[in-house]
Amino acid sequence: MQSTLRKVIVLVVVVVPLLATFLAMYFLWQRAVHWSDVIILGVMYTLTAFGVTAGFHRMLTHRSFRPHPVVKFLLLVFGSMALEGSALEWAATHIKHHAHSDREGDPHSPLEGFWHSHLGWMFRVTDADPQFYCRNLTNDKMVVFVSQTFLVWFALALIIPFAFGGWTGLLWGGLVRIFLTHHVTWSVNSICHTFGKREFETKDRSRNEWIVGLLAFGEGWHNNHHAFPRSAFHGLHWWQVDFAGYLIRVLERVGLAHDVYRVPAAMLARHAIAETVLTDATNSVLEDDVKVPVTRY
Repeated sequence: MQSTLRKVIVLVVVVVPLLATFLAMYFLWQRAVHWSDVIILGVMYTLTAFGVTAGFHRMLTHRSFRPHPVVKFLLLVFGSMALEGSALEWAATHIKHHAHSDREGDPHSPLEGFWHSHLGWMFRVTDADPQFYCRNLTNDKMVVFVSQTFLVWFALALIIPFAFGGWTGLLWGGLVRIFLTHHVTWSVNSICHTFGKREFETKDRSRNEWIVGLLAFGEGWHNNHHAFPRSAFHGLHWWQVDFAGYLIRVLERVGLAHDVYRVPAAMLARHAIAETVLTDATNSVLEDDVKVPVTRY
């Protein structure tokens, strides 16, 4: 029964934004779109994208930097508004992905097909237990609070665009934004483990794909990330656009973030050849928080 309910919820979350996007495309064709709708879409997409990339991923899951409590709360809320699950669920699933990347046990391995790695995996019961994969986060009162109130932040993600733009604001800044955020995020799982270039040798299929890098605010430099999981910056070269990395740099400059982890230049040079990559950060995430055999990558 619980499995069936989960599948129904996932189906609704996937289909409703898709249908709304078709409706929005019709309005666009009819030129029934105002600049206010586009602005609301852009603002909501930016906030939730930063919430996922800088918040859920780099700050929460990989502990790439330590933010001011207010910044931490906002990033957790913005990430929750992306409707990709609660903070604890998101972090546990991603750590499980790193522990079994592109092997049996990986929640969204492309070895089971592109469709599976993109969104099909969500229709399976692949829950990652936070108590097992990220028990340190279950002791973080702020993370637990934001996770337990997930539905509040999801509702807020729809109320805000409606308050500023009415029904068309809800359409573009709410449902279309959810559609775009979801598929861009899922593309990191599918496209970036199937297509693109590899600068570093890793024991998985992670790849760098610049288009996903742009749309996902830096997450598309995925081979870089799998080579150096704890790095706060996925764009390791000046030409690799990494908006989440730029945000972290700004927060650091103004004193709202500290302990920002950077990959030493010597380590970059040493691992930019065909050899297995293992960083202290990987051990930190997988050995400290997960008592499973560590995969050397």
